[in-house]
Amino acid sequence: MSEASGGGRSNALDRVLPLLDRPPGEPDVSRGYLDLLGEARPHDTIAQRLMRSGFLPRIYEDLWRPVIFGVFKGPLGPDIEEEYTLARDWLNLAATPDGTVLDVACGPGNVTRALAAGMTGHGLVVGIDASATMLDRAVADTVRPSRRGENGAADVAYVRGDAADLPFGDGVFDAVCCFGGLYLFDDPWTAVDGITRVLRPGGRAVFLTTRRPELPVIGLGSSVLGRLAGIRMFGADDLCYALRGRGFTGLRQRSYGLMQFVGATRG
Repeated sequence: MSEASGGGRSNALDRVLPLLDRPPGEPDVSRGYLDLLGEARPHDTIAQRLMRSGFLPRIYEDLWRPVIFGVFKGPLGPDIEEEYTLARDWLNLAATPDGTVLDVACGPGNVTRALAAGMTGHGLVVGIDASATMLDRAVADTVRPSRRGENGAADVAYVRGDAADLPFGDGVFDAVCCFGGLYLFDDPWTAVDGITRVLRPGGRAVFLTTRRPELPVIGLGSSVLGRLAGIRMFGADDLCYALRGRGFTGLRQRSYGLMQFVGATRG
């Protein structure tokens, strides 16, 4: 993987610039990622403030994500490594070794690096997130040898930008992953529009997001608590319906507890 360290620009970041719809004249890569937001804060829910904190990035990969996602998925849900394998398989990364892949709402880059580990050629995986603290951790964990031995051949680069209003050109990605981010967006359907736009025809997308229980009392309770925290609870068919309406085919869905995995191919 190419390294991205503060004060310099990596080869991977250079590869990102042509993918942008409006490349900056003087790219800010001083913190090891391409910063397109500066002082702007696109969202300000409780959940988003937590994501921007300095505390959560330090515990996200080893404690927060395994515990919180584990509770939401329930005892029959896949573990994290199985999630990574599912994402790589549903995106068919082995068949696109030199492709470009986008990880939407990448957080500290754990999924981004896992996607890169599934590519065997000189591809590029771009993680985008609005949180500077999350991206600081992502850069730090990417430039040093991974604790999980992830040594994929693909380059990895990070962009600080609005994941709900993607700053990339049309059809520039071969695959898009959005694991654990869609339910945080104020308007998730506009975000799905953006994912559709930047994905090439025939490209694949995969999502991990929430699922509202069908039992009325539990479903209502989860929706109310979710709104208070800034988390949307999706109905079991909401995302599949939205993807079909945008021309996606070959839909796949797995549900575990309060979470669901959905994959599809852009028509």
